[in-house]
Amino acid sequence: MGPIQIRKVTTKHDVRAFIQFLWTIYANNPYWVPPLLADRRKIINKQRNPFYKHADAEFFIAERDGVMVGRIAAIINYNHNKVHNESMGFWGFFECIPDQDVANALFDTAKEYVKTRGATAFRGPVNPSINDDLGLLIDGFDKSPAIMMPYNPAYYIHLVERYGFKKVKDLYAYQLNQDEVYSDKLERVYNIVKERQEVTFRTLDMKHFYDEVERVKHIYNKAWARNWGAVPMTDEEMDALAADLKMIVVPELVIFAERKGEPIGFALTLPDINIVLKYNKHGYLLPAIYHLLTKKKKINAARIMVLGVLPEYLKTGAAAALFYETAIRAKKLGIYYGEASWILEDNEPMIRAAEALNAKIYKRYRVYEMPL
Repeated sequence: MGPIQIRKVTTKHDVRAFIQFLWTIYANNPYWVPPLLADRRKIINKQRNPFYKHADAEFFIAERDGVMVGRIAAIINYNHNKVHNESMGFWGFFECIPDQDVANALFDTAKEYVKTRGATAFRGPVNPSINDDLGLLIDGFDKSPAIMMPYNPAYYIHLVERYGFKKVKDLYAYQLNQDEVYSDKLERVYNIVKERQEVTFRTLDMKHFYDEVERVKHIYNKAWARNWGAVPMTDEEMDALAADLKMIVVPELVIFAERKGEPIGFALTLPDINIVLKYNKHGYLLPAIYHLLTKKKKINAARIMVLGVLPEYLKTGAAAALFYETAIRAKKLGIYYGEASWILEDNEPMIRAAEALNAKIYKRYRVYEMPL
């Protein structure tokens, strides 16, 4: 075998190869869900994705004997470093054949990129930020990923850890089902929150969608500010995400918690369209739409993607009440399963809220780091 060669992604052909390499790794994996090619192009496009207005990134391809064998991105997120007063470099979009030499060459290249830009530590995977998909799957390989969650082969754990990365944080995905989610205790908490705390719940108003997005911005950046690694989304990032989600949101599953007319919390639950997108083998948009239209009844699960309350309401039970309200609404829509993800391993209020619904951890993801 010849030497491993690493080169930057510079042309449209390179971009296509970078994305299509996913099929090299996963084409025969029954649990993988092919992404939409258009989405993958957009997320790494430095002109179209507003994330790159406050970040530097370079994308690399590994080849051996003219055949692509791996890929990676090296990232400097200036907003992260400003918020956390760090000099952190990141890696993401990692895919690799089961070959430690290839993995090492990819990590060496990405590490050198962030070191030359002042990074003193190296963390990943982030694709490309904590506000996108995050972490390496380390438990739950026999289950398909929920919408907007990552998936990877089990052997990636060894490639990452043998290089020298150590765990910095685990993320949990909890599974809920309609047979176990309800209890007298939770119903009491729900009623107390509504009566004593005067909390009400309302549905997203699609007629005033972008006004609602402004309310979400206010809650999101305050409620998540204290979380490990959290970086406030810019207005442009939030607007771009909202535009992407507008076509798939179910208004009844986008819930505002309000007290005396003021928003204090928010829950965003998305139907798990990955159940249907598994049939879209090649990632093209029109076939994806066809599958979504013709197989809609197969979608019996949802992902609780965002759920939180303002810090001053963390101890009121409002988060558990939001979970409960979500479960009630999901049941009316015929949704039996739910995934609450991701939740930090040390986020006690959210863990307690999930456990109050008899949710069980069924997948784990890990973020790694090494000093430079």
